[in-house]
Amino acid sequence: MTIKKFYPWAVVGLLWGVALLNYMDRQMLSTMKEAMQIDIRELQSAVNFGRLMAIFLWIYGFMSPVAGLVADRINRKWLIVGSLFVWSAVTYGMGYATTFNQVYWLRALMGISEALYIPAGLSLIADWHEGKSRSLAIGIHMTGLYTGQALGGFGATVAAAYSWHTAFHWFGIIGIAYAIILILFLHENKEHIEIEKVSLKGSPEKNSIGKSFSLLFSNIAFWVILFYFAAPSLPGWATKNWLPTLFAENLNLDMSSAGPLSTITIAVSSFIGVICGGILSDRWVQKNIRGRVYTGAIGLGMTVPALMLLGFSHHITGVVGAGLLFGIGYGIFDANNMPILCQFVSAKNRAAAYGIMNMTGVFAGAAVTSLLGKWTDGGNLGTGFAWLSVVVLVALGLQLYFLRPKTDNMQ
Repeated sequence: MTIKKFYPWAVVGLLWGVALLNYMDRQMLSTMKEAMQIDIRELQSAVNFGRLMAIFLWIYGFMSPVAGLVADRINRKWLIVGSLFVWSAVTYGMGYATTFNQVYWLRALMGISEALYIPAGLSLIADWHEGKSRSLAIGIHMTGLYTGQALGGFGATVAAAYSWHTAFHWFGIIGIAYAIILILFLHENKEHIEIEKVSLKGSPEKNSIGKSFSLLFSNIAFWVILFYFAAPSLPGWATKNWLPTLFAENLNLDMSSAGPLSTITIAVSSFIGVICGGILSDRWVQKNIRGRVYTGAIGLGMTVPALMLLGFSHHITGVVGAGLLFGIGYGIFDANNMPILCQFVSAKNRAAAYGIMNMTGVFAGAAVTSLLGKWTDGGNLGTGFAWLSVVVLVALGLQLYFLRPKTDNMQ
């Protein structure tokens, strides 16, 4: 009995490590631009660097719905293990790249492998945690993403001390070793295995891909959730890919200092946000079924002034303060995405639903990443950050008006 009570939290702990590696391996490239451009001259162009970051997002986006559909139908443990192993091997291989094209296509391959993780990981946690612990469990898992984002900021530091090749090699080796740990200790939820068996036996009407999409897209609330998720993804991905550059420009810092400062600022504040947002949401929903929606709205509201201040402040107090406010607000929002989705979508289609959400968010991120690359070359990166607050305000209004759940766990 004690083991049964403990294991759902063990799942969160194991996947926390995967989440850390997921974001660390993708994030470190954004802070190693200066080190890599010495050997790969094409990276001296912000437009080319934006292309490099964007290819990951486009591939990741296209793969996300596929990843969700697969995760709803097969054993998620092996999907997660395979995903981790492949992207870690790609990270290791990045250390051997000598041309822009090699880095470009390895980045694309990383997009495929990393996309397989998030829908499977979040739906696995949602299955192991219901009711009073779901938002907190998702929130704790999200802190792994933020910690990985922060550690990725040290890519420039490792590259300065050793080389960018060494940084990629060691981070890749760590991920491959962790995949072995998951093989030993991570287990699938039994209820999902039953759904998987039914699907394999052939109940085409209930489990076909067409039926899954039909159920999702005929749900008006799901369309609102799609926009609610995609709109904040614009500043979310902007901070992941361009915040180190913004810190460097607005505060006149070199990237080896701006990288860790920016990523740690967002990671620490987001860590606080997801924990507070998870606890608040789990308690509020016990008294009011819209508690998760209201909690997410509070988080989104905090990001609006933060984006304005990030865009226009040139003092360390203002820039770092804005980063902290944005991180806390985005963390509160992040902790409640899957729990809100669970209020409108049944368990058998959640991974697919989150995969579609991830796709819309990532495509929005890919577009803004390329756009911010052009704005950076034109000296308008800060203005671009400030304009993103308008889109967030629209999403906030739609969320509060349309999302009215009737249950906390749609069956």
